[in-house]
Amino acid sequence: MTTRTAGAGRGYALLLVLTGAAGLLASWVITLDKFKLLEDPGFTPGCSLNPVVSCGSVMTSDQASAFGFPNPMLGLVAYGIVVCVGVGLLAGAAFPRWYWLTFTAGCLFGVGFVSWLQFESLYRINALCLWCCLAWVATILLFWYTLAFDVGHGFLPAPAPVRTFLAEFAWVPPVLHIGVVGMLILTRWWDFWTS
Repeated sequence: MTTRTAGAGRGYALLLVLTGAAGLLASWVITLDKFKLLEDPGFTPGCSLNPVVSCGSVMTSDQASAFGFPNPMLGLVAYGIVVCVGVGLLAGAAFPRWYWLTFTAGCLFGVGFVSWLQFESLYRINALCLWCCLAWVATILLFWYTLAFDVGHGFLPAPAPVRTFLAEFAWVPPVLHIGVVGMLILTRWWDFWTS
């Protein structure tokens, strides 16, 4: 049954606050390191640990400024919005269907963007950024739980079995998604991890 407006339980609201805060933290640290890198091209970010976990390699790549400015600046805005929505829900706010669908579209863009960044990081840049990985996990959790929320409230149509599955096992899609990314990372640098 479709509802006109919906608030959320404490669990989902807290998930938004925590994933938004994690993404904000990652974006903030990367932005600060990017400024330091611009000031001093010889600067090595603290999370550049080895040839694979090399934040500096990721930050200096073309993909790190996909829209003509550093990607973390987009994260500072987007994750800030997520935190605000979560805090609003904790305070008892209820939002209309159009708001939830717009929020979900933003989450879809986010998970699509991080999926592209994951591919580029693994197969083009050939390096990982730990802070980026934190943002990836936060975005994946955010997307799948928001999708489950929309389906559960009738904002997005879905067959009854899908609604039932997401109501009971909303944690399964994000765990599988993160697991696939983890396996890709593991197999991409298998020789490095096992040597």
